[in-house]
Amino acid sequence: MEPKIQKSKDEWRQQLTPEQFHVTREHGTEQAFTGAYHDFKGEGVYECVCCRTPLFDSSAKYNSGTGWPSFWSPLNPENIAFKEDLSLFSRRTEVLCAVCEAHLGHVFPDGPPPTGERYCMNSAALNFKERAAEA
Repeated sequence: MEPKIQKSKDEWRQQLTPEQFHVTREHGTEQAFTGAYHDFKGEGVYECVCCRTPLFDSSAKYNSGTGWPSFWSPLNPENIAFKEDLSLFSRRTEVLCAVCEAHLGHVFPDGPPPTGERYCMNSAALNFKERAAEA
């Protein structure tokens, strides 16, 4: 795993858009069906918008109908961290980037096979890197 990245709030603000900062550094959530990747079908890898750590492959993305990009499995489990989230009067599992601790979204146990998990992510927390075409 990559070494941990730590920056001040001001450093993150300079690097990120206001929405990206709100979602990743203040644990915000973008509105459903508004993010760039909720209905995106490109082939490649979704990275952390803050530190470019690879998080999800497009082959694990599916349409959950929730309005947020959803994945049934992370690309590399070591790049994901989890934290109990008791906000909004419910118990959820928050998903963070293991390298920079950016808030990405939440994981739920109602996803498709083979894992049965739904990683419900915020588009504002992700950067898409297209897979290079094979020659």
